[in-house]
Amino acid sequence: MLEDKLIQIAGVMDQAEAELLQQCGVKYLGFPLHLPVHREDLTEQQAAEIIQHLRPPVLGVLITYLDDAHGIADCCRALGVRIVQLHGDVDARELETLNKLHPDLVVIKSLVVGRPGSDALETTVRELSPFVDAYITDTFDPRTGASGATGKTHDWAVSRRLAERSDRPVILAGGLTPDNVRGAIRQVRPAGVDAHTGVEDASGRKSREKVEKFVAEARAAFAAL
Repeated sequence: MLEDKLIQIAGVMDQAEAELLQQCGVKYLGFPLHLPVHREDLTEQQAAEIIQHLRPPVLGVLITYLDDAHGIADCCRALGVRIVQLHGDVDARELETLNKLHPDLVVIKSLVVGRPGSDALETTVRELSPFVDAYITDTFDPRTGASGATGKTHDWAVSRRLAERSDRPVILAGGLTPDNVRGAIRQVRPAGVDAHTGVEDASGRKSREKVEKFVAEARAAFAAL
């Protein structure tokens, strides 16, 4: 299961970046693969090699838009991950099949705020709850069509409402940075936070200074809840 008050950094580019994140105290490292919009930072084989060298309590997380249970299960086994974050439109039947194919897999389902039809997110939470272990709220970018990794925040009141009404933990993502994560946690009261572009420098690499500040700010905010 996922730990409470978790901090995840997504978009690991290589072994050096994975090591930097661990040195900064990050336990959940996200690897986006099989993406419909964004360019992948590394191949599935490269990700598997990095994940192979992670040692508990550090864990690799597959972040993907795959929507077929068999494809998701196969990818998780190939990577050696026990946690998957699903951003695609995966229906309840596929999630139920995934539970049977890989019963030890921790499944996190995205709730994309701002996408057309996102007013039905509470219904989605109720319908998928039997088949997932947690949810992650993220931001839709109408300009690019991206659902996540947009670098943009969304209406945190929506995430707060989902966190209050879900019987599963809700993680907050979407435009989080070292400068806004404390306020976001205070407002949403999530089970965890996830950052990607908000802790990168101008080159697109993770910034040690930003990651360290993000972790410190998030931990302080969680401690104050």
